[in-house]
Amino acid sequence: MSSPGNTSAWIALQEHSKQFQQADFRLSDLFTNSANRFTAFSLRHENLLLDFSKNYLTPETLRLLLDLADQQQLSSAIKAMYDGELINTTEQRAALHVALRQPAASSDHPEVEDTLAKMEAFVAKVHSGRWTGYSNKRITDIVNIGIGGSDLGPAMVTDALDAFAVPEVNLHFVSNVDPSQLDNTLAKLDPETTLFIVASKSFKTLETHQNAASARAWLMHKANDESATGKHFVAITSNLEAATKFGIDKNNLFPLWDWVGGRFSLWSAIGLPIALAVGMENFRQLLAGAHSMDQHFREAELAENMPVIMALLSVWYTGSFDSHSTAVVPYSQSLNLLPSFLQQLYMESLGKSSDLQGKPVSTNTGEVLWGTAGSNGQHSYFQLLHQGTQFIPVDFIAAATCQSKTKTEQQQHLLANCFSQSLALMEGKTEDSTEENSVEKDSVEANSTNAHKTIAGNKPSNTLLISELNPYNLGCLIALYEHKVYVQSVLWNINAFDQWGVELGKKLAEQVFAAMSEPGSTTDLDDSTLNLIKQARDWR
Repeated sequence: MSSPGNTSAWIALQEHSKQFQQADFRLSDLFTNSANRFTAFSLRHENLLLDFSKNYLTPETLRLLLDLADQQQLSSAIKAMYDGELINTTEQRAALHVALRQPAASSDHPEVEDTLAKMEAFVAKVHSGRWTGYSNKRITDIVNIGIGGSDLGPAMVTDALDAFAVPEVNLHFVSNVDPSQLDNTLAKLDPETTLFIVASKSFKTLETHQNAASARAWLMHKANDESATGKHFVAITSNLEAATKFGIDKNNLFPLWDWVGGRFSLWSAIGLPIALAVGMENFRQLLAGAHSMDQHFREAELAENMPVIMALLSVWYTGSFDSHSTAVVPYSQSLNLLPSFLQQLYMESLGKSSDLQGKPVSTNTGEVLWGTAGSNGQHSYFQLLHQGTQFIPVDFIAAATCQSKTKTEQQQHLLANCFSQSLALMEGKTEDSTEENSVEKDSVEANSTNAHKTIAGNKPSNTLLISELNPYNLGCLIALYEHKVYVQSVLWNINAFDQWGVELGKKLAEQVFAAMSEPGSTTDLDDSTLNLIKQARDWR
């Protein structure tokens, strides 16, 4: 495998893209010229429909994109992941998050089912009231302390599945080292009935360690008994020694393995807050939905493979149309945190400038991913999508049915907005169709007004429609994006599973903290950073 820019398919795609950049090209004409375009450019897997017909795509385009996949040995790369090969080459690790949702009967990792069984027993004790705090009161509130993959995934899923929440406990998430987040959360809680989950693979992550220590101090202020830590703290970590030293009972430790990356870890014990929020049966349904997409990704032909098609389109746009960002707009308030979760998944995985051979990449890699829930976005950034100068593909996500059986008309309005936005982005609005083109107006004034109201259109989008938002379908949707990310990394010949840029920031933070704590210390920090430290110290 080498740089995609060296392949004959890439060169052919560059030439092929010119037909979509002609002044007379209209994306909507692709529908006019093909009576069955939707059938040709849509895929369905169980309760998930992908409509990718509103893209710069013809049968020839798809053929060339699939040629690129073949020339980058994508099928072999997919097999390598499932076979547990060390595809995280810089850390010499496998990336086997798919094993976390494999049914026990066919799993090669019995430790996964052992952990699920331990999670199930723990959830049952908490929900039944058999798990009590230091004063023998049942647990009513659970605070997950983590950051990055130990926070974004569980928080997003818990929020998305709020309709399935059990009444026994309330979930809270704390991630930021800014003390106000923890303080504001704890202000509403009672130490006697609060349980903390410390989620940290290394048990050394600065933000998590600081928040966990503050939470323990809050508990001790009321309990005044060190042994209370064992009743109010559990941990998800691979550093068992550090967790027990913190005061967490060894029986209350849940394992993580080095073949599970943080941003792919919500399926592991990191998903414990999800299981507590919606019940273990619903958590297993989440796993089952993800496994269903795993099977599709592994077995479907590339031309009929949802993650592959979505990844090929992203590579097509970044490589041939200089696209630098993608908007993800879920038309569901329950999925409001999905774009934030996908930001880490995408940008930590694909923000790489060196290829697998350690050479500088020769093509665009990665993309800025952003978005919010629709229809709020229509009254915010959609103006830029419609009339801005940047080329920004959009993923629309919607559920066909509403959680509320009494609000079907509102759901219909929501879907109408979703479908009409993808239509408007494609069709636009020309000068000839503007109402201001009136003979009663001065021609100069009319032309000026029309120019401002002209909307170019020709903006591509995907629409992902699910039958309803439930644990199974959500698992399927998340796994779809996970696999899309991996395919993009293969096509670009980069490593999706390391994050050395993140590690650099952590190390520099330690150096800056030392300079802030010891005013007279010698340091090689730059003049800007030193003066910012000085000003902050003066104001404190």
